[in-house]
Amino acid sequence: MTQTTFSATATRVASEASDFARARRSMAGGVSSPVRAGTAVGGAPPVIARARGSRIFDAEDREYIDYLCAYGPVLLGHADERIAAAVDRACRQGAVLGGTHSEEIRLAERLGEAMPSMQRVRFVSTGTEACASAVRVARAFTGRPKIVRFAGNYHGHSDAMIFNAGAASNSRADARAGITQGVAGDVIALPYDDLQTLGAALSREGDRVAAVILEPVVGNMGLVLPSDGYLSGVRSLATRHGALLIFDEVITGFRLGLGGAQELFGVKPDVTCVGKVLGGGLPIAAFGGRADVMAVLAPDGHVFQGGTFSGNPVCVAAAHALLDAIESDPLFYNRLSAKGSRLARGARHALADAGLDFPVVQLGSIVDFMFRHGGAHRTFDEAKQADARSYARYYWAMLERGVFLPPSQMEVMFLTAAHSDEDIDRTVDAMRNALLALAEGADASRP
Repeated sequence: MTQTTFSATATRVASEASDFARARRSMAGGVSSPVRAGTAVGGAPPVIARARGSRIFDAEDREYIDYLCAYGPVLLGHADERIAAAVDRACRQGAVLGGTHSEEIRLAERLGEAMPSMQRVRFVSTGTEACASAVRVARAFTGRPKIVRFAGNYHGHSDAMIFNAGAASNSRADARAGITQGVAGDVIALPYDDLQTLGAALSREGDRVAAVILEPVVGNMGLVLPSDGYLSGVRSLATRHGALLIFDEVITGFRLGLGGAQELFGVKPDVTCVGKVLGGGLPIAAFGGRADVMAVLAPDGHVFQGGTFSGNPVCVAAAHALLDAIESDPLFYNRLSAKGSRLARGARHALADAGLDFPVVQLGSIVDFMFRHGGAHRTFDEAKQADARSYARYYWAMLERGVFLPPSQMEVMFLTAAHSDEDIDRTVDAMRNALLALAEGADASRP
């Protein structure tokens, strides 16, 4: 590394350390979400000042091609003018009303058209709320206490969902994580993509299981695609044992297509949770399902669920603008998937050039590879075998080359409609150089 490059890098690191130290003086842990602290990569990522299109800019106005994309919500690109204009108009007519409004009704109708499984919809603000509410509804509808979920799937930070989960949770089912034995006892956590184990658990506990909840495509322990017949097998087992099937499509909904993973794989759940992408960058989520199941919610039923900002006009306007943009472009998902294929193909070539056999997984606009030899990982245990130290070195090497990646190997790369072929080609070049440096044991942070 030249003296000039070393000095610039040292200045950047010092600046980022100063920003993070300032954040820690007023914010718990210096962050509003733990993964942002960069613990998995050994240091805090840059403090972000602004974003536009496929780019983010840090507090020192350094520019990066963004593949974090706020962990998935950014689909059209940062600061999309259509979203911004819709939000501006909505703000000027009242940001929150405290009552049902016409655009909220219209959005519920559009969700039902996109995902017919959502016969009745309830809006919330986050994916965590959607999943927690869906489970409460399932328990009320079935009269059963337990839920089945799968290790490495992430359904938000509610008590029943946070332990043995994917993403960067690292939480255990004990008092140190704020989880009571009572909560833990009502959760059966199983390996993903294993119908035999699921069948055995339901045979043993089926009359006490209210719901089986899963990410149909897992995006929180790296990218894991379901094997052929797995989702239909889960559907059959849940039905046989009288449990509801809940699809957490918070990541996949509207990113893989308007109909989400359930349309892609042809499997219809009883309840669906969506969020992230729906708001075009603003916080809105929803859960919905069969009319008879959703009827347990107050005011028709006895299950209370509510929120002051649920279905607020600003976020609803952003959702309409997003859906308008997608629906007005018949080739939208074809082009987005082509970008994903281009990045995945380039990543495979870059890995091969570095003599590495890490498998690249891609579905639509989601791309992932982990620092792990052999075939693509299938379980959370396999995901945890990946070389975290090498990923950390790779993360900082890519940052030096102007590419912003997730600060955890459990997360995935997302693309947006704003990413250009030039962005992707520059990223692949950065990958090749960083991986070659890592493979040779050189200073991978050198641009």
